[in-house]
Amino acid sequence: MTEPETERGLALSHRETVSDWGAVRAADVRFVSVTVTENVNWSSSASERTLAGAQAEGLHAGARHYARPGAVHDQAEHFVRTASRLGAFAPGSLAPALEVAAESVDDRFIKAWIKDVRHAARISRVLVYADHDCWAHRLHPDRWAEAEVVLWLVRHNGIPGRPGWFHARLGLHEHALSADVPGIGGPVAQNAVVYPFTLADMLL
Repeated sequence: MTEPETERGLALSHRETVSDWGAVRAADVRFVSVTVTENVNWSSSASERTLAGAQAEGLHAGARHYARPGAVHDQAEHFVRTASRLGAFAPGSLAPALEVAAESVDDRFIKAWIKDVRHAARISRVLVYADHDCWAHRLHPDRWAEAEVVLWLVRHNGIPGRPGWFHARLGLHEHALSADVPGIGGPVAQNAVVYPFTLADMLL
């Protein structure tokens, strides 16, 4: 049996400039995640414009938080307040994502952030975004990744949806950082859904 063609998406921040959302959509991009907050007080008007552009084009757009050590409850509150204002918890949006890169952000932090965001935003599905080193050596998703948590692996091996690392809750793979997406100048993080998950499994 042949696996279905994987669904494509982008991970963006305040650094990328999208000049033509129509061209992005025409390139078969289906979903977009945008970093809109960091720590307890950082947000970006550039990121907010990017999220709004993706929403206006009809893409499945979601908000992402870049975690810093400490003050997990305040970080969750800051994220939910910002993402709610941007309409990022509407049905059909890409589920909210927590980006884990800072070394002191651990399993306890992730579990608490998920709990707080679920309660404050009144949603269930959450994505957790981290690189291969984090998943393979530092984090222990079996402690907190139950049925409504989807893991998102950053591993730029150039093979969409085939990251070379497995977990039962692994649903997204960032496979490349390249400048070949129409409508966006410069390198952009390109992502794919990991079989047997579908894009519907990533949405609110």
